[in-house]
Amino acid sequence: MPRRAKTTPTKPTRHAAGVLGRSNESATAQSPTMVLFVLLGVLGIVAYGAFLLNPANRGDLLPWLLVIGAETVLVVTALLSMWTILAGSQDPRDFTYHRAKELLFDGRAIVSNALESDPLRWPLRVAGEQVDVDVFITTYGEDLAVIRRTVQAAVAMHGRHRTYVLDDGHSDDVRRLARSSGAHYFRRPERVNAKAGNVNAALARTTGDYFVILDADFVPSDQFLVQTLPFFARRSVAFVQTPQTYGNLTNFISRGAGYMQTVFYKLIQPGRNRFNAAFCVGTNVMFRRSATEDIGGMYTASKSEDVWTSLMLHERGWRSVFLPEILAVGDAPETIAAYAKQQLRWATGGFEILLTHSPLSPKRRLTLDQRLQYFATATHYLTGIATALLLLVPPLEIFLDLRPMTMDVTPATWALYYSGFYLMQIALAFYAVGSFRFETLLLAACSFPIYLKALTSVITGRKTAWSATGAAGSAANPFNFVVPQMLVFLFLLLTSAVGVWRDVDNGVVTLASAWNITNTLIIGSFLGFAAREAAQMKRQARVARRQLRATTGSVRSVPPIPAFTTEQDDRMAGVA
Repeated sequence: MPRRAKTTPTKPTRHAAGVLGRSNESATAQSPTMVLFVLLGVLGIVAYGAFLLNPANRGDLLPWLLVIGAETVLVVTALLSMWTILAGSQDPRDFTYHRAKELLFDGRAIVSNALESDPLRWPLRVAGEQVDVDVFITTYGEDLAVIRRTVQAAVAMHGRHRTYVLDDGHSDDVRRLARSSGAHYFRRPERVNAKAGNVNAALARTTGDYFVILDADFVPSDQFLVQTLPFFARRSVAFVQTPQTYGNLTNFISRGAGYMQTVFYKLIQPGRNRFNAAFCVGTNVMFRRSATEDIGGMYTASKSEDVWTSLMLHERGWRSVFLPEILAVGDAPETIAAYAKQQLRWATGGFEILLTHSPLSPKRRLTLDQRLQYFATATHYLTGIATALLLLVPPLEIFLDLRPMTMDVTPATWALYYSGFYLMQIALAFYAVGSFRFETLLLAACSFPIYLKALTSVITGRKTAWSATGAAGSAANPFNFVVPQMLVFLFLLLTSAVGVWRDVDNGVVTLASAWNITNTLIIGSFLGFAAREAAQMKRQARVARRQLRATTGSVRSVPPIPAFTTEQDDRMAGVA
């Protein structure tokens, strides 16, 4: 009787040590403490809403409308998030999954071919049929060391598969790296439609029944295929998404951007799973090829191809799965430029859905739950614009004596209702994430120019430039990306000075002055981090110049390797 193949996990790579293999604790969503936080948060929202809408409390029309508009966006977003969080208690791994996982490897074939010690060659089966899996690693100018780390880990995943490096950077160094690591290499002649076009070009030249997409900086576990493929035993499943987790939380930007996603992957995506509305995030995902063929390939009319492809699949009746298991670890943006480009792309995709393909339209073939979830996705970045509206409220009182609330409402009363809403949101996030991250709050408060630019671009139809988050050589002076924040800071600084002078003259401290000073300090702190980043970049540039001068004349010129020398090379590179 043949022995059953074992799938014993191996030690994770050093990059992912201490992170890979840890599952997101989806049980958090169903814990009594989380339910209590959500209920208290809802009560805080109701009380705050009643306070703002009470005609007896309403002050001057303009600042009151600004507050109502901003807080409506924030309240609706909070309610949708809480509803989603409470739904996220169902483990997607059911009996069908576990049975498919048991039968994933053919023990007889493994033994007869003497493959027991070579899990990379174990044939994979789904629903009793042997299947082929392709792994696509998309690259666009990332550092070679980053690409090598991901390629080698992808090649080493358990289960027979083919790994392809899809190089939109057209680098001979990347080609050599792929070949030496045991991966295939594709280079398309024309870089059209960004990442989605890159993947579609690879799909046209491959035949795998399923394919995995990995960004160049996401290092997968050797168990990636083992954990995700069994879901496809249900023929209605189009894709399986796993979380993005980051291993480079070493500076202000990477920590803020990384922890900004924690609640999403820990609570929101599992909740969306319940409604068949979990969407692809572009990496750490496995697709069924026939599902993408059903919609004509990866969506190419938007730079946010991931969420748009998910929406198209859901409209066609396909199912998605979010597996709350960390199976790949990558890099969060480490510079203000990289963060701004990432957020601009994501926000643009959301606003495109909101304004050009509203999920609430009766034309969309979606369930009510899916409509609400995609509406929440499309409107999420309006919360950043709401922040910009609230920044205007204190200056209206300081310069024009216009107040959102009547003089009868004391600062203490306002603070009581205000904290009933906001402090509960912070407490809920603290419980979910395990700590309160100042960097995340600061980034969220200072990102409104990015979201305003995204919204304006969608309304006007103007295309925004795109670049990979971790692309090498993409470092730019951070002050090129924070000009709006600098102008707002100068305005708020002037407003704070006027407010303090007015309060001293009147002998009373007003809420408007305190609020404006707080906003000034928040944006000032952000600009302080930008200054530190700029100084660090200058130091690194000086070191690089000294090293270049030290080596000038000692480095021999090395002739470039011919692009492709054989017919096989041309075929593997995707060159006609």
